[in-house]
Amino acid sequence: MNFPENLKYTKDHEWIAIDGDTATIGISDFAQRELGDIVYVEVDTEGEELDKDEVFGTVEAVKTVSDLFMPIAGEVLEFNEALEDEPELINKDPYGDGWIIKIKITNPDEVNDLLDAEAYKKNIKA
Repeated sequence: MNFPENLKYTKDHEWIAIDGDTATIGISDFAQRELGDIVYVEVDTEGEELDKDEVFGTVEAVKTVSDLFMPIAGEVLEFNEALEDEPELINKDPYGDGWIIKIKITNPDEVNDLLDAEAYKKNIKA
């Protein structure tokens, strides 16, 4: 499994890439493997400001539906519209073309509560 060192992670298996005051969010390689074939992604929170741990959308796989949680507080700026036609991009490229949302960070201090790649690896092996 792949866990890029430049990303931060949550115990709920979201990843976040920070670029200034914006961030890109998706689900980890571990999460997409656990879910199986992803068939639908729903995000209806675009334009909303959400707190850390609030649900920003759902991912539907053949086996299950899973909520997506905000790693940090922010305003949802953009949904990856490519996922509407190709939700399987999350399976193929979870850290690249399979990103889910972009946010404007409202509380940068919350980044300190996230896991680095090493801590995330330990979390999923526990």
